[in-house]
Amino acid sequence: MAAVPPQPNKTDWETNDMYEFEYHKATSVDDAVAAQKKGDDARFLAGGHTLLPTMKQRLASPSDLVDISGISGLGGITVSGDTVTIGATTTHGEVAGSADVKKAIPALAAMAGGIGDPQVRSCGTIGGSLANNDPAADYPAAVLALGATIVTNEREIAGDDFFVGLFETALNDGELITAVKFPVPTKAGYSKFPNPASRYAVVGVMYAETSSGIRVGVTGAGPSAFRANDIEAAFSSGSDIPASSAADLNSDIHASADYRAHLIGVMTKRAVEAAG
Repeated sequence: MAAVPPQPNKTDWETNDMYEFEYHKATSVDDAVAAQKKGDDARFLAGGHTLLPTMKQRLASPSDLVDISGISGLGGITVSGDTVTIGATTTHGEVAGSADVKKAIPALAAMAGGIGDPQVRSCGTIGGSLANNDPAADYPAAVLALGATIVTNEREIAGDDFFVGLFETALNDGELITAVKFPVPTKAGYSKFPNPASRYAVVGVMYAETSSGIRVGVTGAGPSAFRANDIEAAFSSGSDIPASSAADLNSDIHASADYRAHLIGVMTKRAVEAAG
């Protein structure tokens, strides 16, 4: 019988193990917030499609995970007057398939339907996406363009004030997103140039005609989503879409800052066409 050669010891990285953490299954918003505040570095967990891979890659090591997925009342979609309210634990797939969203804001339903793959859309949540504020996530562009409001257990935050920087938001420690309120626009359209593997936006643009005027939200191009004020001004004055500056835009293996600047103009034109 042949001898079995000695096997090398696997490192934590090779086994893809995560650090130890305490798991809490929250039964209410108050329960979730209390559990989060007790931990040294506790994080809320909804769909897990952003946080868990980050933990596996050792880019995050929270002391506690507070699972909010089972809290009654945090999910669901309602339409009241000219406002669409989407609960924080509502999945991308539920937004994409909602007859109410398709009727009130078809661009938002279409955008949600283009997030990731079916598995991601069936697990990932709107609240988790916004709280994480990945620079290439889709929802931030919609929040900015539609003038949405982020509702938390403590207050309401205007979308324009919510996205602070790379993976940073205006949320305080222990503050939990409970819902997002989207005003119904006159019309809107979304277009993105997706990474072919992840479907994240290399650049994505949401164009919306709202009661406060034309709004344009851009994601994927910079460290955080932003409004294209120069493009909005051009639309308002009837001018051509101006060339975007590459200054402060992302440059990585997927696209240079100059290419992203070019894509902003291209995706804006396509978003306008999608709006009809």
